[in-house]
Amino acid sequence: MRESFEKNKKGVIIMIFAAVFACLGQLLWKLSVTDGVLYLLAGFVLYAVGALLMLTAYRFGSVSVLQPMLSTNYVLSAVLGFAVLKEPMTVLKAAGIVIITFGVILIGGGDAQS
Repeated sequence: MRESFEKNKKGVIIMIFAAVFACLGQLLWKLSVTDGVLYLLAGFVLYAVGALLMLTAYRFGSVSVLQPMLSTNYVLSAVLGFAVLKEPMTVLKAAGIVIITFGVILIGGGDAQS
């Protein structure tokens, strides 16, 4: 497991940042509905940065490890929805966050050659 993470470490880190930027861009899109066009434009910029980071990340690891790292976007979306948009955090959502996080950790360590 450690060997796989070391092999893909740079790509994993970049991919997690890509997910964060994409998620923040989407949050700003949501906020632009009530708060104006500047949020919309800033959302596009952040989302584009996320996309560029994602493309960069693929240079530094296996797609079978890096692509699932984007699932951290779902975790961050649920947390931001709760914290910023005051959306309810249900037991099922919390369980989903735990499952996704656990899956990302397992996939991040599952690329080692036997």
